[in-house]
Amino acid sequence: MKNTKQLYKALNERILVLDGAMGTMLQRYNFTEEDYRGERFKDWEHSLKGNNDLLSLTQPEAIEEVHRKYLEADADIIETNTFSGTTIAMADYHMEELVYELNYESAKIARKVCDEFTAKNPEKPRFVAGSIGPTNRTASLSPDVNDPGFRAITFDQLRIAYKQQAEALLDGGSDILLVETIFDTLNAKAALFAIDEIQDERNIEIPIMVSGTITDASGRTLSGQTAEAFLISVSHLNLLSVGLNCALGAEQLTPYLETLSKNSDFLISAYPNAGLPNAFGQYDESPEFMAEQIKEYAEKGLINIIGGCCGTTPPHIQAIADLVKNYEPRKVSVNF
Repeated sequence: MKNTKQLYKALNERILVLDGAMGTMLQRYNFTEEDYRGERFKDWEHSLKGNNDLLSLTQPEAIEEVHRKYLEADADIIETNTFSGTTIAMADYHMEELVYELNYESAKIARKVCDEFTAKNPEKPRFVAGSIGPTNRTASLSPDVNDPGFRAITFDQLRIAYKQQAEALLDGGSDILLVETIFDTLNAKAALFAIDEIQDERNIEIPIMVSGTITDASGRTLSGQTAEAFLISVSHLNLLSVGLNCALGAEQLTPYLETLSKNSDFLISAYPNAGLPNAFGQYDESPEFMAEQIKEYAEKGLINIIGGCCGTTPPHIQAIADLVKNYEPRKVSVNF
């Protein structure tokens, strides 16, 4: 992994800024069914609207533009447009055969833009995080209330799907693999198992970020784990970072980040939503207000990587970047 040394150096020196929401930005384009299809998929038998990962093939200029806006807003790390890039999630669109290409091309787009910005300012290298989402199936919970023992997916099916995605993300130029928005830790363990297999097969060390999601005020993931239990469940691997994202706003996330920070020797990441959604599912928190909430993380020395999830935009990321440059990262040394 050619940029790992630069990544670790940067993490030792400062709090790194992750980008904001891809989906929030793509909504502004108001893409139609025809836009999603492009020329290549104009005769596809199934509806494709909403398949944001596909836009890396049919609207690559838009994906590149979103990445560029986040880098202009001082993000150090940008995520690939691959949150649903597994055969499991792509089955909804009957596009399983495209999974390798989707991930590879998404990583290439992000790599290209990052390299442009690094070339302009080598003192601030930019990094690509290959986004690996949770899939739309869960290994720990039954989708059928009448059959609690039923599972819609097996660990091995998840492992195979995640491995294909991870290999394509690495081949396309990702510096980091980010297993994110984890609501079922068993799914995440399948992804981590797959990534570990790749490390052995390729004889490389992959910087791995793991980010769970606390789903409500109970302080637990959807599959019932507390933040501390989640941490213990994923700590068997040599991770770059562990953290939390989505579901909650910055203020609500604070106690759970404190738990992770107190109990972990890994770096800590956080990318909360822009507050909690309103009655219309919109996020109202302004960049300034969100940055003020995140100030507590920085003042308490809780974080090494900070960004935004649902509802966040380049102005949110710029406000966060402007804030954290005045603070030291949480004290954990990373060595390469």
